Amino acid sequence: MDLRAPLSSKYLVILASVVGVISGLGAFIFYFLLDLFTKFFLSGLDNYTPPLAGGEIEVVKVNFHLGVVPLPIVVALGGLLSGYIVYTFAPETEGHGTDAVIRSFHRARGYIRARVPIVKTVASAITIGSGGSAGREGPIAQIGAGFGSFLADLLKLADRDRRILVVCGVSGGIGSIFRSPFGGAMFGIEVLYRRDNEVEAIIPAFVSSIVAFIIFEMMMSYVANTPFGVQTIFRIRPVAIHSPLEFPIYAAVSVLTAALGIFYIRVFYGVHELFKSLKINPIFKPAIGGFFTGVIGLFLPGVLGMGYGYVQMAIDGELTLTVILLLIFGRIITTSLTVGSGGSGGVFAPSIVIGSMIGAFVGYLFHQAFPGIVIQPEAFVLVGMSAFVAGVAKTPIAAILMVLEMCGGYTLLPALMIAATLSYYMTGDYSIYSEQVANRAASPAHRMEMSVDVLVNVNVGDAMVPVEKLVTVSPYQKVSEVLGLIEKTGHIGFPVVREGKLVGIVTFEDVERVPIEERDQKVVRDIMSRDLIVTYPDETLEDALIKLVQKGIGRLPVVDRNDERKLLGMVTRSDIIKAHAREVARLAK
Repeated sequence: MDLRAPLSSKYLVILASVVGVISGLGAFIFYFLLDLFTKFFLSGLDNYTPPLAGGEIEVVKVNFHLGVVPLPIVVALGGLLSGYIVYTFAPETEGHGTDAVIRSFHRARGYIRARVPIVKTVASAITIGSGGSAGREGPIAQIGAGFGSFLADLLKLADRDRRILVVCGVSGGIGSIFRSPFGGAMFGIEVLYRRDNEVEAIIPAFVSSIVAFIIFEMMMSYVANTPFGVQTIFRIRPVAIHSPLEFPIYAAVSVLTAALGIFYIRVFYGVHELFKSLKINPIFKPAIGGFFTGVIGLFLPGVLGMGYGYVQMAIDGELTLTVILLLIFGRIITTSLTVGSGGSGGVFAPSIVIGSMIGAFVGYLFHQAFPGIVIQPEAFVLVGMSAFVAGVAKTPIAAILMVLEMCGGYTLLPALMIAATLSYYMTGDYSIYSEQVANRAASPAHRMEMSVDVLVNVNVGDAMVPVEKLVTVSPYQKVSEVLGLIEKTGHIGFPVVREGKLVGIVTFEDVERVPIEERDQKVVRDIMSRDLIVTYPDETLEDALIKLVQKGIGRLPVVDRNDERKLLGMVTRSDIIKAHAREVARLAK
């Protein structure tokens, strides 16, 4: 147990700002490397230049012309380099990264090795830059969280503070690189749980996210020579809800995103298990996944890299329904191949692309069928994006906010809220992040504090063994008879009752102190304890447990407050443990 005192809110906010600065810088470095490697691998080796979203900025002005290499070889090469870097220097950075941060928060006291951010930055930039179907959120989450953990170790902070700084790192990284300070903060506190939030980290997460966002925007405006200001990633003309008849269609988007979200999760982890079962050096597994991703990319280029340019094309109405449908399933397969094989990259950006295409498919389909109802089909791109992310990532609030900040379209808020909420609930406990736990009660990070909370919420009357089920003894019974009861029942303590009134308690220790030759002569009233420590049915289990611990005893008679001789039941340490386990199980549902 960590006995160090946690920091005050004032100092924690200061440290959150520091984490925000580094997260913003880390986000820019990662963005730069991603642009560099995309130009080197895809543009330089294969002469393929992925389209950009309307608000994305090129920060690398150099163009490479190194020849023509078949696309599957290019993506496989990126996977091979990434695999070598990951499995040589930091194997915990394999996969999408966010799960590693979640696992660290819940099960490793928030500890992340200092080398992790560096390894994750390089490996992920190579994976995505070479055409791997992955996103930026996993890498940047691990980069920011890694620095938060490093800072906590440097200052020898308590485990609670380290965990909060880890959340700050996630929020800062996401808020900056996705240009979504509000949504990034919420993502950091939501992504840890399927049905809960890390409420203690809300203020530090907001501070870190906005600081990181400012730093990132300053660096981007300086390097790209653009005005400082909030630039949305996607450009969309003003959209609105034109008719209440659109709402059933939003619900249809939710049903479709939930169903395909579950399909996505099952395919992803099915492919992941398949690659885990391969009896080859793990360094080569991302190369295999990359090769098959490249093969699919030959026929469907929209599955390569981040894919945000194709989301922009869907918003602009430049994709056919056939291409949109192919991109939905193509992205599911290639993301599973890229990240499920051990390649380094996130699953958030692919989720944005998949969700966008689902929304686009429904929107443009209904626009063709009912042009008087669905007037702006591009609005459904945003609805699908929000609904899919909420369902698969279990971050409904962050999904809504991030879509608004990445795209604009605030007049669509009611539609986004409906779609995200429905999809979130319809996907049940399915999540793309396998390390998420249900809630704080189920988190090892909060086990001690939640134990206290649970005991506070349960009364003694709900945990005690009622008097009708108790074995009681008379004060006139022989000690040898009590010993026989102990052997017969396995109980080591009995209330002593005379004429329906509690007069004492006798335990195995009391009996054991009586010499063997005297046990047939002495009776219970000669050895029982008369100075009783009691509890009441309306007391909490925490109060009862404190009495047991302070007095060093194992059981308490439960009596009426108005008549302490009226026995109502008995509660033991074992009863408290059982009641605690039942309550934790109930809260975890």
